[in-house]
Amino acid sequence: MARSKSSKKWLKEHFEDAYVKKSQQQGYRSRACYKLLEIHKRDKLIVPGMTVIDLGAAPGGWAQVAAQLVGESGRVLASDILDMDPIEGVTFIRGDFTDEDVYRQIVETLDGQKADLVISDMAPNISGMKDIDQPRVLYLAELALELANSVLCNNGSLLVKVFQGAGTQAFQKELSGCFNSVKTRKPRSSRARSSELYFLGRGFMEEN
Repeated sequence: MARSKSSKKWLKEHFEDAYVKKSQQQGYRSRACYKLLEIHKRDKLIVPGMTVIDLGAAPGGWAQVAAQLVGESGRVLASDILDMDPIEGVTFIRGDFTDEDVYRQIVETLDGQKADLVISDMAPNISGMKDIDQPRVLYLAELALELANSVLCNNGSLLVKVFQGAGTQAFQKELSGCFNSVKTRKPRSSRARSSELYFLGRGFMEEN
């Protein structure tokens, strides 16, 4: 099947992308690694020994970075609806996070242990229609917050992707009721045309 002009344009842009080239040179699984690395550098997000949950993990860029940063004393639990090649130090659960069974598997795998950080780069299949895509991404963000409320230790953190648009401010306000501080982050490595941004909640309040 012949590729459309739009798909050809995307492929050309992708392979000419400086972060794509950099990720290939440095052995990272995706350009998304640099989003997490940039936020980590600014906010000192991950330290050795942490327990980190990575939602929407495939192909494993964020899990790869997290595993390196937590070290042998830490733990990374990753989940995605897509399969992911193994990463040393990372436990992977494949399944749809909107499915209650997958949610339960993540909690059960923790075996009563609390997480220090939940990171979520989850996004729906993009239709290109904002009225459809925006509610979908906010739904995933809400699920990430729901998990964070269940598994985070006191003073834990949540990094979650959203799209700028209707409902974003309301979700930010909801986060503010769960965390001592909520910051907005737009990494330089995020594509300029993308409406994605990240909310970083720090200082989880277990009794909120």
